Amino acid sequence: MSNTTEHFKIGTILKTKGLKGEMVFYVDFEDTEKIKLTSVFIDVAGKLVPYFVSSIKYLQKSQAYLQLEDIDTVEKASVLVKKDVYVSNKQKPKKKKEEFTLKDLKGFLAVDETHGELGEVTDIMEYPQQLIAAVQFKGKEVLFPLNVEIIKGIDVEGEEFYVDLPEGLLDIYLES
Repeated sequence: MSNTTEHFKIGTILKTKGLKGEMVFYVDFEDTEKIKLTSVFIDVAGKLVPYFVSSIKYLQKSQAYLQLEDIDTVEKASVLVKKDVYVSNKQKPKKKKEEFTLKDLKGFLAVDETHGELGEVTDIMEYPQQLIAAVQFKGKEVLFPLNVEIIKGIDVEGEEFYVDLPEGLLDIYLES
């Protein structure tokens, strides 16, 4: 797969529709209709191939009819069936501040007041009482709770958040 960090999956092509190359597209990304889809990338044999979108018609929440430029026959369309569809991260709809939740911190850079950059949040685990973030810090996985005591600020646009980890927390991970 070529660089998927610059793209995110929005769905999969389910089947062809009609003889003119139109396809039924399963959409598994919320808010896809908010994206102005002018082009998409389709995973063909592990490479993301760009296609221009001629038209897209949303049917219900999870399905759309998709017509791509240069895909004008059922034969050309059938090659793309069951392939995953991606778009550039630049097109990802920005969450409104009020829709943002702590789970959205995955992929953000955690910065500690004392230790500086901790690393990108690789995972957010949900426990009954709290959410736990995981980062790779100095080659070790470090886990810390996401709560009001620890989080000092979140920069949604810059995809960073600022924490003040409890004294000694990092030492526990780095000693082993």
